[in-house]
Amino acid sequence: MSKQAAISFVTRAASGRVREAFDTLVTPGFRHHNAYFPSDAASLARAMEENARANPAKALEVKQAIEEGDRVVLLSEVHHKPGDRGAAVVHIFRFEGDRIAELWDVGQEVPADAKNELGMF
Repeated sequence: MSKQAAISFVTRAASGRVREAFDTLVTPGFRHHNAYFPSDAASLARAMEENARANPAKALEVKQAIEEGDRVVLLSEVHHKPGDRGAAVVHIFRFEGDRIAELWDVGQEVPADAKNELGMF
């Protein structure tokens, strides 16, 4: 159940439905761990809305989803604009009941000259 909620959160946020994602899937005490943003839900939501406005054609595809206990980990391929190389993004969610209480995220751009023949996905 939590795995589907995590997938719903990232797909809604990526498609510009940020407020809907936060209103329906996040706890009141939500915390976010990212060095570039304050840790509260409102700050992250504003940043996600700004990103959605700047990248209206953004595409996100969840490649792997793992659920264990109150944690869900997603590996996604994200393209901000059609034709860009994209990025690999890992989201780690901690749930309280059916809502997201905590979120960690890390990303890596897909390099033009990748050495690994298997690719990032």
